[in-house]
Amino acid sequence: MDTSNGQCSCGEVHFEFTGAPINKAFCYCRSCQKLTNSDKWFGFWVPVDKFRFTKGTPETYSRLGDSGKMMHQKYCGKCSTTLAIEVEVAGFYSVAATAINGSNNDSPTMCIYASHAPKWAQFPNGVPKFDILPPEMSGDG
Repeated sequence: MDTSNGQCSCGEVHFEFTGAPINKAFCYCRSCQKLTNSDKWFGFWVPVDKFRFTKGTPETYSRLGDSGKMMHQKYCGKCSTTLAIEVEVAGFYSVAATAINGSNNDSPTMCIYASHAPKWAQFPNGVPKFDILPPEMSGDG
């Protein structure tokens, strides 16, 4: 089984996950915009049981998500790099694509919360775009 790994900017906190991500999403929600100080977050969705921190202990900032369930942002207390967000409602981590070693050639498989994107946001051609979430993720499908 393939193992991917990564770390924060200063190298204090490392992580790894096994297997292929279940999704690679650009998220344009307001919380992700504030987190990145940009138009989106690029996260690889990894089941909680396939992800672990291997060096150091990240800090956690928790907030209520649109689902009514908690979102736990895991970041380095030294350099402040956000490494992953645990999404309680779906049982996965949205792992920061930029923190994963060797992920520079990866592309998103979907864009979510596109209706929240700023007017100047760019959307990749040929990638499914959803105003909020796809029906199968929102409970409407």
